[in-house]
Order: sequence, then C-alpha cells, then structure tokens
Amino acid sequence: MPSRRFRAPGKRGQRWLAVLLFVIAAILLLIALWDWNWFKGPVERAVQAKTGRALHIGTLDVDLGRITTVRADAITFANAGWAKQPQMVRADRVEIDVRAWPLLRGSVQLPEVRLTRPDALLQAAPRKGEAGNWDFLGESSGGGEPLQLQRLRIDDGRLQYLDVLGRTDIRVNVRSGDPKQADAAPPLLVTGKGSWQGNAFTLNGNTESPLELTDSDHPFRIHLDGRAGQTHAVASGTLTNPFQFQTFDLQFRLSGQDLEDLYPLVGIALPSTPPYRLDGRLKRDHQIWQYDAFKGQVGDSDLGGNVRIDVAGERPRLTAVLVSKRLDFDDLAGFVGAPPRTGSGESANAAQKAEAARLAAKATVLPDTPYDLGKLRSMDADVQWKAQRINSPALPLDDMDVHLKLDDGLLQLVPLNFGVAGGDIRSTIRMDARRPQIATSLQASVRRVQLGKLFPDAKLAEQASGGIGGEIDLSGSGNSIAAMLGSSDGTVSVGMGKGHVGNLVMELAGLDVAESLKFLFTGDRQIPLRCAFADFGVRDGRMDSRALAVDTTDTLIVGEGSINLKSEQLDLLLKPRPKDISILVLRSPLRIGGTFKDPSFRPDFKALGIRGAIAITLGSIAPPAALLATIETGPGKDADCGGKFAH
Repeated sequence: MPSRRFRAPGKRGQRWLAVLLFVIAAILLLIALWDWNWFKGPVERAVQAKTGRALHIGTLDVDLGRITTVRADAITFANAGWAKQPQMVRADRVEIDVRAWPLLRGSVQLPEVRLTRPDALLQAAPRKGEAGNWDFLGESSGGGEPLQLQRLRIDDGRLQYLDVLGRTDIRVNVRSGDPKQADAAPPLLVTGKGSWQGNAFTLNGNTESPLELTDSDHPFRIHLDGRAGQTHAVASGTLTNPFQFQTFDLQFRLSGQDLEDLYPLVGIALPSTPPYRLDGRLKRDHQIWQYDAFKGQVGDSDLGGNVRIDVAGERPRLTAVLVSKRLDFDDLAGFVGAPPRTGSGESANAAQKAEAARLAAKATVLPDTPYDLGKLRSMDADVQWKAQRINSPALPLDDMDVHLKLDDGLLQLVPLNFGVAGGDIRSTIRMDARRPQIATSLQASVRRVQLGKLFPDAKLAEQASGGIGGEIDLSGSGNSIAAMLGSSDGTVSVGMGKGHVGNLVMELAGLDVAESLKFLFTGDRQIPLRCAFADFGVRDGRMDSRALAVDTTDTLIVGEGSINLKSEQLDLLLKPRPKDISILVLRSPLRIGGTFKDPSFRPDFKALGIRGAIAITLGSIAPPAALLATIETGPGKDADCGGKFAH
C-alpha cells in the first residue's frame, strides 16, 4: 500500500490561511479593545422611543461566551411626567446572562438576572381614572416567543408604592433568599413599613421568586405578616397573577383589639367589639371577597361562619352567616354604643375600659355614644347570626337569632329574637339613618317568660312562678340609644297570670326593700298571685301609667306614676288595698323613686289618703284588652284579677 505524504500548502493556500489568521486576530483584538459603551446611545434611544421615558446607562460592558453576560452600571429610568420624583427606577448594577446560540433562532433565554441596590417607585396617578406610572408600554403586540428567565437575584432592593389620593405610602425592602434547590429560583425576603389609608403599618414575610409572575395561571405563594396599629394579620397561600391582585386563596389569621378598627383599613363598618382573633380562608375572585369557614373568639364569645363582600356596586355589600356556640352577652354592647364588661375575667380593650369608667361616673345608665352616620351609610349588609347558648349573669338569656339588613343607611333587625327564661322576646327594629337624626322604631312581643327563671339564685327561683307576656311598641329619633328612648312615643305593656312570689325575691340587685315590703304584704312567706300587669303610654320619652296592679288572694295593689326615659327618673306609687276588713288596711303605700342607676324604695305615709285613679274599686281592676292574649293565666278559678280577667 503506497504511503501518504504530507504536502505543504501551495502559495495560494498559504495566502488564504494568512488572511484567515489575520481576520481572527483582528476580531479578537477588536473584542479585546472594543468599548461597549458605544451601544449606550442606541439602546437609550430605542427605550425612549418605545416607552416615552428616558433611560440612562452609566457604563456598559459585555463578556462574550456561550453564556454572554451584559453588565450595566448606574442605570436610571425616568418617571411619568406628572410625578414629582424624576426617577421611577434606578440601580447600581444590572447583570444579565444570555445564552448566545438560541439568539440565532430568535429565542431569548436568560439563565440569570442580578440586580444590585435596585430602587423602584410605583405611584398611583394624582387623578382618579388615570393610569399609574407603571403603565408605559402601551398595548403588547403579543408576537414572538416569550422571554425565558430562570433566576432573579436581588441584592439590597427597595420598592415604594405611593398613592396620595388613597393616603397610602408603602416602603418595602427586598432581597433574594437562599433557594431550596441549587438550580431553583431564589425566593424574596420582604420587610417594610408605611401607611395604608393613613394608618401606619409594618410588614415582613417572604414570597416565591417573582419569576413566577410571568405565568399568570401559576399560583404564586406568599407568606406575609402585617401590623397596623393594634390590628395583626398573617396571610399564607397563593395569588394568581398578583400584579392584578384579582384572584387569591390565602389562609388568613386576623387579630386585634377592636373589629371597629378595620373600618379605616378596608372600608367595612363593624361595631365596636372586645379583643378578637379569627382564622379562616380569605379568597378573592375579582370583585368578590370571601372569608370562609373562619373560627375564633370575639371577647369571651366564640364566633364562626362565612362572610362574603361584593365591592362591584356603589357601596360594598357584606353577606354573612354567623354562628356562636357560646355568646357572652356583654360582647354585644358595641351594637348599642356601650362598652363590654370590664371586671375580672372579662375581655375589654383599653379604650373600652376608659369608656366604662366614664359611664360609671355618670348619673345615667342608658348608652349615649352616638352612632356614626357615615359608617351606617357606607355599606350594605345582610347578616344572619345564631347563638346557641348565651352567658349573661344578669339576664336569663337562652339563645339568640338575629337577621340584620342594611341598605343605603336603612338598618333593620328582622327579627331580633332572644330565648329568655323559658320563653322568648321576639322583636323587630328599624333604624333609618338616611336623615341627620336616626328615626327608630321597635316592636317587641314577650311570651311565656317564667318568673322563677328570671332569678339566677336557686333559692329565689323557688319563691317565684308565673308566665310573663307583653307588648312593646316604641318609635323615636336620635343618634344614640339614650336619645332614641328619650324622645320615644308608643306603649309598653307587660303582665303575668296566676303564680306566686316570696318576699325574698324583692331583695334582688342589692335593693334594700325588704323592710318596705311589710307595708304591702305581711310576713316573709309565699304570696299567691292571681295576676299582675303594667300598661304605660309613652310620649316624648315619658312613660305614664294607664293601668298598674298586682292582685293576690288577700290584697290588691294598685299603682300609678311615671318613668322618664329622658331624665331616667322613677316616680311610681304602689298602694295596698286588703280584701278583708282588718287593721292592715292602714298599711302605707310604697313610693318607688330615684333614678335608673340609684332607685329608692320607701313607704309614703302621706299617700294614705290619696284619692283619684289609685282609689280604684276591686271590681274594675283588669289588664288592658290588648294585653290579655299575651298573659298565661294558669290553672284554677281564682285567676280573674278582680272579676274582669277572662280566660
């Protein structure tokens, strides 16, 4: 086999080789000596033509290779023309890694982007309806292959969101954390503070890499912990397309000193409450917010249920179904403008304790804190709330069922029902806050309330029996409970059929009337009742008796007088009229006077010879006809209340 010999290139081949080597050397020399800053001008002009904003690059450099690195220092990007601050974005350095070969087929692949001390300002427009400073690209053409970015690293970044109209200024520090895997996109660690609608707050937490934002269908995980005053919120879960903030599903824990504090933060008007803590799923689907399956405590009560808020209309609309297995009754005090109980073992915040101290120093007891008309008009609501058991040391309440409706300042409780002492009080309340003074009406029916169950003490309960019924129909105007009752007109009627009562019952609530009782009854014994009733006409806050009597087997007690709801004064006279002829006919009337806060009970010897309405004959004693249907007469023949009480 003939051997192959190496042949040196000819003269022509040598010339081409020399040219090729020269070109390669020239390219390498050009690359080595090339000043990449020559491209700054074209890049800056291209960005300004596209966005209408000026871009400035301090220095520009490129490291060529299979993965090419583009490096720019001292970058600034101009703000919108209407903004006071001239720069929207600035950074000490931006480094972009680019895969070179995919560029030949039009694919932009960025393995990593690194930002050093970036500082960005997102600012809402100073006029409603206008776009913020971030809206500078216009409509996207949507053509071409999307950019592919694998990792973003931020070193000592700052982000500010400013909304002057909304009184909001949020300043956040961001930096990249360590990824869970070596090739994974690093998460962002966030700390910040500022004001939200004029309320100071702090924020810290973490999110997934912001690269996940490029996929609007991919859930973006976050964990944020924020505080605004005494309100504390912790959110963990996912956002879908967080730039629009239209869809998310978060586990949301909320706690604070008063639910009323949420009004300036989120615009939802809630009554004042004791300290609370709630935990549930917070979801948003565009204009619908939901707080589902939440559970927690408000004061000393448990509270759970589902809340839905629709913000699409002129006013936000809240719809809720709430349940309490155990409701502490004083936790409802905020609904009537009063603080909860503040004694040992009770839940109340500092402001409520101060308000309780103020009320304790007052001579009156009716709540006089005015309702906020702006809040009542700021939203609509439809809330159903059931309490399975009620804790109330002072009142024998069993359960509660309420349906609250609020529509453009018209508040209705239809119904507001309480189980009370084996019976119930069923009521409807209408409060029209569409005018400067709230017009209020109340209709309530009392049915089958057992006298013995009104007393928490077992010994006292044994000394009382009988079923109580009645009707209340009042209307008034004013912006507090005290003002409403102080101006009210209507009727108040209550009555009881056959039963019994003992003298010890009258020692309730620390009232020292035991000595006075001997002027009405004799001995410390059980007193059989045939019936008892009180019927008042109400005009301008003054309750005047129209019929007032207690009929026992041996004594008829008739009364008259008034109760002033405006001044909270009592002026009632009860006069015994024994049914047998004895020296007891000289027993003195009992005068009930004083105030709601400090009532007095004393014999009134001057009233022995009183005549007129109180000197009524036994045969004419009878409850008003409208009251008859509400009273349980009980068994037996001797239950006619002076002969006019028919079954």
